[in-house]
Amino acid sequence: MSLRSLILIIINSLVFLVIVLLSVTFYNQFSKVLDDRILLQLNSIKTLKQIQIERLITSEWEAFKNNPQTASFSDSLKIINAEQLFSSSGIYDLTEFHLNKKTSIALVLRDSNQTKIKVIDYNKIKNILLERTGMGESGESYLVGQDFYLRSQSRFLTQKIPATILAKTVGVTQAFLGQSGRGIYPDYRGIKVYGVYDVIEVENLNLAIVSEIDESEVNAPLKDLRLRLFGLIVLITVLAIVLSLFLTRIITNPIENMKKSLKIMANGDYSENHQFNKNSTEITEMFNALGQLKKSLQGAVSFSENIGKMNLNAQYTPKSANDVLGKSLVKMRDKLVEFRNNENKNRLNTKRQLVDGLEKERRRLARELHDGLGPLLTSLKFYIDNKIENDAQRFEMKTILDETITEIRVMSNALMPSSIDDFGVSTAILNFIESIKNSTKTQIIFEDLTKQNDSKITKNQQINIFRITQELINNTIKHAQAKHIRITLSEFDDFISLFYFDDGIGFNLNHVTLGSGITNIKERVDICNGEVNINSKAGNTTFEIELPIDYETN
Repeated sequence: MSLRSLILIIINSLVFLVIVLLSVTFYNQFSKVLDDRILLQLNSIKTLKQIQIERLITSEWEAFKNNPQTASFSDSLKIINAEQLFSSSGIYDLTEFHLNKKTSIALVLRDSNQTKIKVIDYNKIKNILLERTGMGESGESYLVGQDFYLRSQSRFLTQKIPATILAKTVGVTQAFLGQSGRGIYPDYRGIKVYGVYDVIEVENLNLAIVSEIDESEVNAPLKDLRLRLFGLIVLITVLAIVLSLFLTRIITNPIENMKKSLKIMANGDYSENHQFNKNSTEITEMFNALGQLKKSLQGAVSFSENIGKMNLNAQYTPKSANDVLGKSLVKMRDKLVEFRNNENKNRLNTKRQLVDGLEKERRRLARELHDGLGPLLTSLKFYIDNKIENDAQRFEMKTILDETITEIRVMSNALMPSSIDDFGVSTAILNFIESIKNSTKTQIIFEDLTKQNDSKITKNQQINIFRITQELINNTIKHAQAKHIRITLSEFDDFISLFYFDDGIGFNLNHVTLGSGITNIKERVDICNGEVNINSKAGNTTFEIELPIDYETN
């Protein structure tokens, strides 16, 4: 399908759809308003007639009570036992007792001597109900008795006696249930009508009053409106087709020119700019967009080159949420960063395993020296005390043996201080400082700020902190020519802090060689996922080390 045909179909379909929706909406709104106005008008008419009838009956009743001598009784009413029929004075519907079923609304007044009955003139009620003002051609108002038969003349069935016409409709039924209202329903003729209904209750009288108008009369304006709307839809659709033909020509001609220009570019001819037809603003904007696309591709290529060189810190921002190429390149960079991080983690785990293995071996050797050689040397000392009789020889042998035991104890403590397991890293550091005080003139001050009762420092962290401190002290004693060393170990809620200071000659970080003590310190800090900050100059060398408190070695 060509672009022109597609635009024609889309534009005309949208226009047709909008017109139809607007027409349907307008028709429905008009119909709703019309329904409301008709029902409101019928309700006003019904209310007026209801008030007039109630006033008529009430006035007749009051006049009768004041002057009962005016009682008139029709011979057509066949009432056998009035005393039993009328339990009290009031207004009664006696239509069923009339020989010809003529509507008979009677006023009944009882006293101790007799019962007086007066029938209201039916023509007075009839004149009120047959008043047609505002009722249109098919509107009518009528009364219905509790037996669901009419009590007033029908406009349409004039030859029938009202009391013989059954009117058990929705409106009448709802009225006798005490629910006044309005609606659309079939009337007593079976014809659909708009109706409003209510009940008249005066003394003992109970009649339903209904005002109705045929639905066909109400909908007559709607039929005319439908025809007008249909004609309007046809007219606007024709105009839309004509205008769309003109507009598609304006829209598609520049696109055709752009297609020719793109074909020239697709063949690799980027220099023949004068051949590009830019006779419209849209085409100029398209070429500008093409230039932006070239710049975007150049940025993507440059970013790809950086990724190829493993320069993973290079930044690139996709042009939009739909820039699939840009997002793919960023995702590839992120995957490479993730791979490198995993590689670093694996390398760190490998270091950690090597250090853990080394510490385990040291622990084993320390245990072998302490538990293996220790008892043997102690037994040998006991043997010398008891078996060697020569005092000089015994003294000399005990001296050599004591020195051997001391040296083994120093070796065992250097391999793995038992105080770490028993008393913690702070005690192990203090014991180490005490053990070297006699062999150095450097003054060492250690400040312990760890939590004594609720410390969260793990065993592996304690070993690494001890090794780092041990390495720092040894380096200072061997190389720094320092007079003072100050060490502070602090434990916080989130991290452990080790601060180390000496006043030695300092060193140059750029000349630190692999395998040296500082490199070992950095590796142990990395193993613990910590950070180290080193500052060194003559007279002031500091190491600030922080380890996360929640660190757990594997």
